[in-house]
Amino acid sequence: MSNVQEFLDTSSEPAVKGFLHEPAHSSGDSLVLTHGAGANCQSKLLTALANAFAEAGYLILRCDLPFRQSRPHGPPFPAMAARDREGLRRAVEILRGKTTGKIFLGGHSYGGRQSSMLAAEQPELVSGLLLLSYPLHPPRKPAELRTAHFPQLRTPALFVHGSRDPFGSHEEMKSALALLPARNSLMEVEGAGHELLGKKAQENLPEEIVHAFQAFFKESSTI
Repeated sequence: MSNVQEFLDTSSEPAVKGFLHEPAHSSGDSLVLTHGAGANCQSKLLTALANAFAEAGYLILRCDLPFRQSRPHGPPFPAMAARDREGLRRAVEILRGKTTGKIFLGGHSYGGRQSSMLAAEQPELVSGLLLLSYPLHPPRKPAELRTAHFPQLRTPALFVHGSRDPFGSHEEMKSALALLPARNSLMEVEGAGHELLGKKAQENLPEEIVHAFQAFFKESSTI
């Protein structure tokens, strides 16, 4: 079993706040996980994923984005997105001081989008991305694509997407991923919506995501 402790670093702005999962048997690799626009780092999906990755040997920091630290409810403000990305950059640097292996960055929905934008801005920051339910466009607004940074994204990325996600269909996701110069893969979760963990039939999903992640990045490292 992994050891889970509350985590807070206020040595610089913005603060990094969340939970640190220390694996019983470390692989040396680590992962920052963050949440979507309507949640926090204690969401069912993030907690389950953090536990599954820690069981597989990863050091995990699941953290609240700065906008969520500022207000417990409500969506982020677009003008504050750069601050959220700075919070993620700080979380990555904190893990860099705690591990000797590869560092990965991931998030659900808005958190994944900000993670990918940060990686596009700083290509050498992390070894790879885990993007859960990437919000390709607002529901029922397929023309409003959130892909402007995709041609600059050179960090390998695994996308996990529900087949019933209103933020983007499988076909739309495949088209968007063609814009990426980075190596990428799309894991579709049949029957899942935007939250991914909505049904009992998907209770093994965290472990399946870990296995897909390990297979993708093992293959990526041999290229």
